[in-house]
Amino acid sequence: MSTRDAAAGGLIGGRRAWLVWGVALGVYGLGVFHRSSLGVAGLLAADRFEITNSQLAAFTVLQLFVYAGMQVPVGVLLDRFGARTLLLSGVLLMTAGQFAFAFSDSFPAAVLARGVLGAGDAMVFTSVLRLVAAWFLVRQVPMVVQMTGLFGQLGAVAASAPLTVALRELGWTTTFAGASSVGLVLLVGVLVLVRDTPTRTHATGEVQMWALVRSLRSVWRRPGTQLGLWTHFTAQFSANTFALLWGFPFMVEGLGLSETLASWLLMAMIAWVIVVGLAIAKVIEKHPYQRSLIVLGIIAAMAVSWAAVLLWPGVAPLWLVIVMVMATGTGGPASMVGFDLARTFTPTATSGRANGVVNAGGFVATLCVMGLIGWLLDLRDGRTLADFKVAMSVQFAFWAFGATQLLRYRRKAISSLRKHDPATLELIRAGHQVEGVELL
Repeated sequence: MSTRDAAAGGLIGGRRAWLVWGVALGVYGLGVFHRSSLGVAGLLAADRFEITNSQLAAFTVLQLFVYAGMQVPVGVLLDRFGARTLLLSGVLLMTAGQFAFAFSDSFPAAVLARGVLGAGDAMVFTSVLRLVAAWFLVRQVPMVVQMTGLFGQLGAVAASAPLTVALRELGWTTTFAGASSVGLVLLVGVLVLVRDTPTRTHATGEVQMWALVRSLRSVWRRPGTQLGLWTHFTAQFSANTFALLWGFPFMVEGLGLSETLASWLLMAMIAWVIVVGLAIAKVIEKHPYQRSLIVLGIIAAMAVSWAAVLLWPGVAPLWLVIVMVMATGTGGPASMVGFDLARTFTPTATSGRANGVVNAGGFVATLCVMGLIGWLLDLRDGRTLADFKVAMSVQFAFWAFGATQLLRYRRKAISSLRKHDPATLELIRAGHQVEGVELL
């Protein structure tokens, strides 16, 4: 047991820990719902605001741009003020943004509302990871981190078929205004139940600007931070792009599936993510030395399945589409391995900054891919299957670049451990979980 684990006694990993995590998970799930809502509402949004493909992509691209751009500042604020404060701020901003979106009747107003929503969403996930690191045993952390990512995706489930039904039965304004009200309930839950640490001692404090800039440079230069960043960058963007915006139009307008079937496939993808994510967590828990190689194997599977669908003459058969959807979804839990890699090389005091850098990776890739797909569709002036095949092909360039960087920083991390801390390297090879190794 680590020194941290012993210091907090039975509180670490106990029932109170699971309660704190459960409330924080609810906030994260709400953020995922808000973020994913345009996945099935995109076609309605295009009609409501009379916008082009590029403008439709701008909704999600702006939201993710704000999200990704705030990750490092949020990491700094997290290390300074703690997870509870940022969760409260995140819930307030998400609630205000979604409520404004519900009543928006112009494209600029709707874009602004999504930007506010993205700012709130940006504060949530790394705050939950900070709580996990503080409240759970070191050996529990990899599994709980994976569970956070997986069960948070229940928000995406609610943003698929159930949201489709609600939009059809209740209309745009009632549906999104009702969704925003859930944030008020969670706000009370965070106020009453969430604390930053099991003890009265908080791992936060005043940080002078000069020291902060220097620490950010130090965090950035760590091989584990870079390895986590490129893991998240390469594994996550395809699942995000598919679930958040372009998957539904691709299946309905490109492949000719019904809206109902497309919605159910998105739900099935989330169910698959939960199952396969737990399996990935078990594997990386037992084989920490192979973590990045496992992720590379999953990335290869995604690329092969997409190549099969896009190169198929005409419309690919449904079974192949299902394989592609499930392989794409697997990228979500694979990207979570990036946080586990960063944790290995990051002291707790700077974990917010490191996780912010890692979390930015996948969302930067996502907003670039989303924007390029929308631009290519507009360039071709259509949404036929041929148009989608060309547009969706941009993913391969990002997979190739990201995988190259992932391999590069895997070698650097191993080399750094071998040079500065060979004993820890042998522990990792032997299947032991370690954290807080500070190598530059």
